[in-house]
Amino acid sequence: MNFPISEQTPVRFRADLPGRADVVVVGGGVIGVMTAWFLKDRGLSVVLCEKGRIAAEQSGRNWGWVRQQGRDPAELPIMVESLSIWKDLAARTGNALGFRQTGVLYLAKTEAEIAGFEAWTEHARAHQLDTRLLTADETAGLLKGAAAPWKGGLFTASDARAEPWVAVPTLAALAEEKGVILREACAVRGLDLAGGRVAGVVTEAGRIACDHVVVAAGAWSRLFLGQHGIGIPQLSVLASVAATVPMPEVFAGNAADDDFAFRRREDGGYSIAPGSRHDFFIGRDAFASLGVYLPVLKKDFRSTNFRLAAPKGFPDAWTTPRRWSMEAPSPFERQRVLTPPPNLGTLSEVQDSFARAFPSLGRPKLKAAWAGMIDSLPDVVPIVDHAGLAGLTIATGMSGHGFGIGPGMGRVVADLVTGRPLGHDLSRFRLSRFSDGSRIEPGPSL
Repeated sequence: MNFPISEQTPVRFRADLPGRADVVVVGGGVIGVMTAWFLKDRGLSVVLCEKGRIAAEQSGRNWGWVRQQGRDPAELPIMVESLSIWKDLAARTGNALGFRQTGVLYLAKTEAEIAGFEAWTEHARAHQLDTRLLTADETAGLLKGAAAPWKGGLFTASDARAEPWVAVPTLAALAEEKGVILREACAVRGLDLAGGRVAGVVTEAGRIACDHVVVAAGAWSRLFLGQHGIGIPQLSVLASVAATVPMPEVFAGNAADDDFAFRRREDGGYSIAPGSRHDFFIGRDAFASLGVYLPVLKKDFRSTNFRLAAPKGFPDAWTTPRRWSMEAPSPFERQRVLTPPPNLGTLSEVQDSFARAFPSLGRPKLKAAWAGMIDSLPDVVPIVDHAGLAGLTIATGMSGHGFGIGPGMGRVVADLVTGRPLGHDLSRFRLSRFSDGSRIEPGPSL
C-alpha cells in the first residue's frame, strides 16, 4: 500500500447501510475503528462511517510509535493496557501490522532535559515499566555510529512501533469480519435528535436510526459538534513527516530529541520528522480559543510556525461554514481527506540534523513526504466523555498520542457507551473541565 492513504486510494469498505443500528461511530481513524471493534464484542450492532478513507488522516500519517514512555499520567494506565492489546492483535494477524517491540529512546542535550526524564521515571515505576534513565555512554551504545553530544537518554525497551497506514486498515478489515458495518466515502452530516437525545444520524447516503453515537472525528470533531451547539476548544496543528530510502540500521526502534525524531520502518528506511516543530493555521476557532490555549502556547511558542490562514475546506478555514443543511452536501463532503502540504523547509532541517547525528550515513534521501493535522486540546490530553445530549459520546483531541493508545482507548470508549466498568479514571478527560473553572494546563508528558 502506498503511503499515506488519500482520497485517490480505492474505496475498500463499501457495506450497505442499515436503517437502524445500536451505535454509529463517526470517524474511521484508529480510535473509531477500535471503538467499533469493542462495541461489537459487547454484542451491539455497529456502523462506522468515514467521510473519506479509513486512516487517511492522522491515524495513517503519524510517526507509528506505540509508546508508554513520556505519557501524561492519566493516559499511562490506558496505554499499558493498549500495549497488551497491540501484542494480542499482532499475534492474531501474523504481525501484518508491522508491530515490533524495539523500544522508545528519548535523547537529552541538556541537564534540564535529564531532570525531566528522571522526574517521569516516578510514573514508570508506578506502573512497573521497564523504563531506564541512561548515561551518555549507555545512550551512545544503543545508537550505531552516533556523533551527537547527547548527555543521556530515557529508554523503555518494551515500547513498540507499527506501520500506521497498514495497521489501521488491517484492523478495520478484522472489525468488518467481526460484523461491524464499515462505509468509506460516506459523510455523517449531523445528528438526528428527538426529545433532547440522539435518535440517529443523517449521512449523505441516508438516515440511520440509533440510540448512541460516538464522535471520533479527529480534526473535524469541533466542526461537527458545533453544528449541534456543543463547543470544544479543539484546534489542529500540522505535523510534517518524511520517509527515507532504505538505509543501514542505526537503531531498530524509535528515537527523538528536540531537533528530530526517527523510526525504523519495515521497508528498511526511516520515518523522520521534526522533534518538536509544527505549523499552525490561524483561523476563526484559533481566535475564539486564544485564552484557553495561552498556557500551552507559553510552553511551546518557539516550536510553532504560525501561518495566516488554513487552506480552503479545512475545518478552521475562514470560508468553512459552521452551520449547514442536512439535506445538502456538508463541509465533510467538500473536503473528504485533509491533505496539507508538508513543510519541506522543516524537513530539510531534519535531514541535516540526522546527518549531523549519524555522519557515516550522511544526509538521508527521501522517497516521500507528507503532513497530517493533529487534533489538539489546550492541556494536550483528549476529551473522552458523554456530551450534553443523551446518547452522545465524544472521543477526540488525542493530541498526537492516538495511534499507540488507540486499541486501549477503543476498549474504554466502548465500555463508556455501554455503561460497563471502565477500569481507569477518566476525570482528566472530562468535557466539563473547560467550563467548570478548572485550571487548564498541560501535564508533565514528555
